[in-house]
Amino acid sequence: MTAPSITLTRLDVQRLERLIDSLDDTLPGVIALQTELDRADTLVGHDEVPADVVTMNSRVHCREESSGKDYHLTLVYPKDANADEGRISILAPVGSALLGLKVGQHIDWPAPGGKTLKLTLLEVESQPANGGDYNV
Repeated sequence: MTAPSITLTRLDVQRLERLIDSLDDTLPGVIALQTELDRADTLVGHDEVPADVVTMNSRVHCREESSGKDYHLTLVYPKDANADEGRISILAPVGSALLGLKVGQHIDWPAPGGKTLKLTLLEVESQPANGGDYNV
């Protein structure tokens, strides 16, 4: 499957590249995140990002297609991650895969045990970049 096109904000890219620089670049999550940053089709200012695009600290509603299970997740930096609260690290496979997605697009999500799940983005419930909250 071809990965969907993604849109990122310059501010997210700048902050995420700083994060990558501070980590061991052989860690799987770091490699996956760098791959996502490298394949971004469109870079926009944080005040220009469409409201239906996932940015850092966005809260999203997505559905796993085979089970029909819905997830409400917030995409966060590693220090803020808490799976019990649905706060997913950008370094987790689903985290880096969600970054830059637009409502209606889907991703293949590597799940434990070698399975691949298909996750469809249904809604961006909140997006700090679009709301003018750039300091999170």
